[in-house]
Amino acid sequence: MTGVSRRTVLTGAAVCLVGACTGGTPSPAATGRGPGTIPPGRGTAPGVVAENLGVPWDLAFLPAGEALVTLRDSGQVVCIRPGTDPVTVGTVPGVVAGGEGGLLGLALSPTFATDGALYAYHTAASDNRIVRLTYADGTLSGGDVVVSGIPKSAIHNGGRIRFGPDGMLYAGTGDGSTRGNAQDLSSLGGKILRISPDGSVPADNPYGSLVWTYGHRNVQGIGWDGSGRMFASEFGQDSYDELNLIRRGGNYGWPIVEGPTGDARFVAPLRTWPVADASPSGIAVTSGGVVYLAALRGQRLWRVVIGEEGTVQSSTALYRGTYGRLRHVAIGGDRHLWVVTSNRFRGTPAPTDDRVVILPDQA
Repeated sequence: MTGVSRRTVLTGAAVCLVGACTGGTPSPAATGRGPGTIPPGRGTAPGVVAENLGVPWDLAFLPAGEALVTLRDSGQVVCIRPGTDPVTVGTVPGVVAGGEGGLLGLALSPTFATDGALYAYHTAASDNRIVRLTYADGTLSGGDVVVSGIPKSAIHNGGRIRFGPDGMLYAGTGDGSTRGNAQDLSSLGGKILRISPDGSVPADNPYGSLVWTYGHRNVQGIGWDGSGRMFASEFGQDSYDELNLIRRGGNYGWPIVEGPTGDARFVAPLRTWPVADASPSGIAVTSGGVVYLAALRGQRLWRVVIGEEGTVQSSTALYRGTYGRLRHVAIGGDRHLWVVTSNRFRGTPAPTDDRVVILPDQA
């Protein structure tokens, strides 16, 4: 399966800036060329940006308003821009896809504008790892390993990576199907990691290692609000999925507890859901503390308003069943919400249509 086969045309004026989707090649399965593109950061119309994608997982916006999207099973990265066909810009080396593993998270470095640096989280032959890449003239290159040794499995691979307001790289990992990893501070599994861009341990990490927090089952969403509060989504097992407020050095309880707890040893979640209503993956956080959470099994987008005191003020389900399983949500330059669907999973042949969609809502 190559990256994509077609797209919905959105009209506008063409714009090309440094870092745009140039220099790559259209996906061999793409059909035709659209009549125009949308100026980045303003006037982007709601609608389908790309469809028939091969298991998309993460999305990162380029300075010119386009987005890079990772394709889990092929290891490819495609560049999408409203009104044009997606372009395959490269394949991340060393990706070994299987089960829920493959090419997962993607994050642009704070220095991207000057050096084109970005990072990817992927499953390799023996572990999950984070690699440093370069994107220039529409082409992806490199693949130096920054972090290795994150436990892998057919499930519970974590995978979301994001740079925080402190310039450090944060990574959500899974327990790799071994529950004990989550409470084991010597393991990188079942954690949120905090990493210097060169892969070294920041001096102010709480345990003298890459570990920032522990006691997690499978973290796949990370984000910050304008005041620097960090939030993370987490897959539960049988009863509770979670949205957590992340505190330096915190123990979030898995596998000793799942969901709400009064045990002072553990940080209790901000919000929980029955697993049928959520199975949360990526999140997007506004500067004012509204968290949008993409739900896989729940097939909806949750909008959770967090008050200044750190409690949930409201929680609303949006788009229930409209787009199927939602893998990720991001906030575009024009404040529209972009969602990535995940309707082809675990090798099932149908439905095959996975999309990137701009929603009419604004964050």
